[in-house]
Amino acid sequence: MKTEERIAKITRKTKETEIEVELNLDGTGKYEISTGIGFFDHMLTAFSKYSLIDLRIKANGDLETGTHHTIEDVGITVGTAIAKALGEKRGIARAGFFQYMMDDALVESAIDLSGRGRLLFENRDDAPLKYSNEVVGSLTPEFQSEEIKEFFYGLAENSKSNISIRLIRTGNAHHEIEATFKAFGKALRAAVTIDERIKDEIPSTKGVI
Repeated sequence: MKTEERIAKITRKTKETEIEVELNLDGTGKYEISTGIGFFDHMLTAFSKYSLIDLRIKANGDLETGTHHTIEDVGITVGTAIAKALGEKRGIARAGFFQYMMDDALVESAIDLSGRGRLLFENRDDAPLKYSNEVVGSLTPEFQSEEIKEFFYGLAENSKSNISIRLIRTGNAHHEIEATFKAFGKALRAAVTIDERIKDEIPSTKGVI
């Protein structure tokens, strides 16, 4: 069976942002990322490296109004690209789970490439997740930690995936957020991996995802 390339290129343009995303699900974690938001670039780099997804992102947004539009729209575009690269999802493991510890912070992430978009973003007590600091990183523009949820919401909806992010142990906010992206990257890697035992079958009792 010839293995098809699982790659995608998506451009999304609105009056607020212009986002270009290229990705290869079967890459080695190579990245080229420029969003104009230094801390966000750092997190997307970690995501690429830990998921082994080759990722190129170029974003131009209305940063004079804040980071919200750019972060949200990158999530939407990355999610769209993942869905396109997966195609019919034949042969994939479909689900993944990983706990990642970074010094004093512990985060778990689970994903099911189910064809349905939903995000659970919670702490260990099932309450809405809030990171320890509202502002993270010293580079301008100022990065609001609450925008992390908006990124993952856009990604979940547009990749048509059930995603759970849970902060199990708090610590330094930088560590909390970085552990989030690394845990998610590892979980996604597991979910998109081709399982040779099912080869080109669709991993669902319904026969379609």
